[in-house]
Amino acid sequence: MNGLRYPKPQARALGIWLLVATLAILAWMLPRIPQPVEYHDFADQDSCFGMPHCLNTVSNALIVLTGLIGLRFLYGEAGRNAFREPREALPYTVFFFAVILIGLASGYYHLAPDNHRLAWDRAAITLALMSWLAAILCERINLATGLRLLPLLLVAGLGSVAYWGWSEAHGRGDLRAYGLIQLLVLLLTPLLLLTYPPRYDGDKDILAVIGLYLLALLCDFSDRRIAMLTGMVSGHTLKHLLAALSAYWVVVRLKHRRIL
Repeated sequence: MNGLRYPKPQARALGIWLLVATLAILAWMLPRIPQPVEYHDFADQDSCFGMPHCLNTVSNALIVLTGLIGLRFLYGEAGRNAFREPREALPYTVFFFAVILIGLASGYYHLAPDNHRLAWDRAAITLALMSWLAAILCERINLATGLRLLPLLLVAGLGSVAYWGWSEAHGRGDLRAYGLIQLLVLLLTPLLLLTYPPRYDGDKDILAVIGLYLLALLCDFSDRRIAMLTGMVSGHTLKHLLAALSAYWVVVRLKHRRIL
């Protein structure tokens, strides 16, 4: 990696802003994307111990556990030695707290799925995505830039969910902003890896996190088809398991990466 030639700083910044602007313009040009009413009708309709949508609800415990594992690592001796500067741990702290919130909010949602409860789930998801992007910015651009952008990114993520909730409440449901946030993280992260020199190794683990998250989204879209194939586990339950694994892979990278 150290032998690679990276673009000049101006070209790097231009590439990032061009990507952000292009995706924002394309999202604006698309027609509104309302939340499908049938989304809440998941394949998992079984109950256990009086709990509805059993596997979809219980599987969130793994997500909560992953967040707790991440925080335990960060505040242990190994976690303190995983960063060049202690402040670099801040975005990861927010990330693992957000992962815990995802598990709790998703469990709350699956007890009685509707748009109101889904908004809490998606708000936690954007907190995790934006804090992780800020962590990558700290590592690839510089610490000051990543920490300065962290609160702005968090506000942007929450704002996309607030806008969706507002639009649904006014009969003009629109998921474009929320979708844009997800797409920006999934595309900006590889771009940062390609254009900025690393301060740590483990780029393959970063790509693994993205790949697992994309696979989780694919399982969500194939909820009923996977349930028919397996006869027991639905696609949405697998989404939770893969999302937990994706978050855990962040811990794996922090444990095994080397400072360059």
